[in-house]
Amino acid sequence: MSIGIMAQWYFPISIFWLLILLTVCSLNFFAFYTLSIPLRYKFRYVQFALLICIILVIGLILTWNKNLQHHQNWYGHFYKKEQAILVKINEPLTEKEKTFKTILAVKRIVSEKDAHNVYGNILVYFKKENKASNLKYGDIIWIKKPLQKIVNSGNPGSFNNQQYQAFQQIYHQIYLTENDYIITHKNEADKLRKTVYALRDFTLNVLKQNLSNKNGILGIAEALLIGYKNDLDSNLTQAYSKAGVVHIIAISGLHLGLIYGLLLWMLNRIPFINKNELLKALMLLSCLWMFSLMTGASASVLRSAVMFTCIIIGNLMNRKASIYNSLAASAFLLLCYNPYLIWDVGFQLSYLAIIGIVWLQKPIQHLINPNNKIVFKIWEMASITIAAQIITFPICVYYFHQFPNLFLLSNLIAVPLSTIILFAEIFLVLFFKISFLAKLISTFIFYAIQFLNETIVQINNIPFSIWDNIYADAWSTIFLYGFVVFGLCWIIQHQKHFFKLFLFCSLLFFFNYAFAEIKALQQHQLIIYNHAHQLAIDYLSKNKYQFLGDKSIEKDEKIISNVLKPSRIYHRANEPLETNKQFNFYKNIISIHNKRIMVIDSARCFVPIKHKINIDVLVVSKSPRLNFHEILCAIQPKIIVFDASNNLWKITKWKKECEALNLRYFSIKDKGAFVMKMQ
Repeated sequence: MSIGIMAQWYFPISIFWLLILLTVCSLNFFAFYTLSIPLRYKFRYVQFALLICIILVIGLILTWNKNLQHHQNWYGHFYKKEQAILVKINEPLTEKEKTFKTILAVKRIVSEKDAHNVYGNILVYFKKENKASNLKYGDIIWIKKPLQKIVNSGNPGSFNNQQYQAFQQIYHQIYLTENDYIITHKNEADKLRKTVYALRDFTLNVLKQNLSNKNGILGIAEALLIGYKNDLDSNLTQAYSKAGVVHIIAISGLHLGLIYGLLLWMLNRIPFINKNELLKALMLLSCLWMFSLMTGASASVLRSAVMFTCIIIGNLMNRKASIYNSLAASAFLLLCYNPYLIWDVGFQLSYLAIIGIVWLQKPIQHLINPNNKIVFKIWEMASITIAAQIITFPICVYYFHQFPNLFLLSNLIAVPLSTIILFAEIFLVLFFKISFLAKLISTFIFYAIQFLNETIVQINNIPFSIWDNIYADAWSTIFLYGFVVFGLCWIIQHQKHFFKLFLFCSLLFFFNYAFAEIKALQQHQLIIYNHAHQLAIDYLSKNKYQFLGDKSIEKDEKIISNVLKPSRIYHRANEPLETNKQFNFYKNIISIHNKRIMVIDSARCFVPIKHKINIDVLVVSKSPRLNFHEILCAIQPKIIVFDASNNLWKITKWKKECEALNLRYFSIKDKGAFVMKMQ
């Protein structure tokens, strides 16, 4: 099914042919039951192959159907710029630095001639104003402002936001000020979702009333309990990620498992309920699913909720299924509900971690058999962490390009402590009305989180605590997984064919790595990044880099992490270049590798000269006043690049001037980062 889902996304097939294929496979499969038993047994592999094909085609059809663009009433089939759109605010507003962010559910498109009832989602940013602050989930508003297609930055190695939003069925976005929308004073909130959001807000209010956000403590408390991340300190989040314990502030199966255990313990001690298995099961399922919805129903939480549902129903029917079957069943059900979950990082990490724990925890634990009970418990917990880390290592490197070398130490401290904090927060929410008890619990939570934060920061300060800037592509990740899985199979089962596969994957991984390194050592290129406010330029030579843009960027960790660093990792450029040996700077002109790059970022006068200066790349930045007729009297550019810091209306004007003068141009706002090979 997973293969079918991915095949339909990358190589889409018409629904007509998919339905024909499903019909043919199904008819042939059921035709086997008309044969005699000896013939059915003889050709059983053919029937099995047909069953696999049916599941594959179901994956293809589910993926086709999940894409709203294939539906007749998707708003994109009717929308035109001059039309008004009736929308519903589909979730509570999230406060950002300068805006409120939320999702709009499109209900109706209206023009002077006709109207259409439609559906679909739009990502919206409201300007921070009094009018926007009063909006709430379920409110109906009218907007009449052109929608913008969601596009990627085009920066090398950057996050694929367009694909990510498409998986959420969002293809357009819009920025609204108070004059761009009209509130209808109608509210069509779904009762269940409204209850869930109200419960979440109640929990957040209890935490905010009892905990201060000093040193980011409130943000960690909110993330630990219900996965609410709006108040998280970015530096703390990065510290947790580097230490390999970010999973404790991203609601996962760990949290749901702890809550399941607590609920089961409590229900087993309540008279009448402890003897009524059906009532107990219903209460467990209700609480687990309410918590899952309240936390945002992320892939990892849904996986755990579905798996615990299978376990609870199995226990109710006196059937204990294999954990692998429960995992497979939960994955199948989730992918039927949303095929795009297969690309969700949380979904992948969650299932891989559980598989690693189930498969490897016992063999790892049996390597050491301590007699001391305390040491035994510590080693048992360590074996769980090691098992999960081994299996998730390749995919973590692929997505995050780093590996926490001290993951075992940080997890041995963070997981037990975060478990205690989680239970303390649950009791705080339950008993917040009892003031002295609430004060006692909140004081404990405050100092426990403070200790946890300081411990994580100190672990990150240890030399070589993190292996950073690791390059990994899809092929190297696949080969690395082959290396890990077949190597472990060989160690556990001692079979020669696993050793051969282990060696084969090792060679493929080595050759892929060597090829990428050789390619990196041959590179010489200039990259002008897509960054909205400043000029960001990198020159990459072999495995080294030199930043040539605005100096203020070099002190901005956010821009470095989101724009520069992904590109440098992608190109395997991990060391700074010595500027004085490579570059010649003169009056905004950079001479590099037999190329001349000129930057104009302010109004300048150009005096006509007899011998024009030849410029390979003329970079225009920060919307200066320019006259291209005047510029051409002094310089002769091969290409003009308008970076993303320029105003859109000026870029439009300049493009017309360049076309009139037969000048080549490149707009970074339209096409993404400008990359030039330096031969």
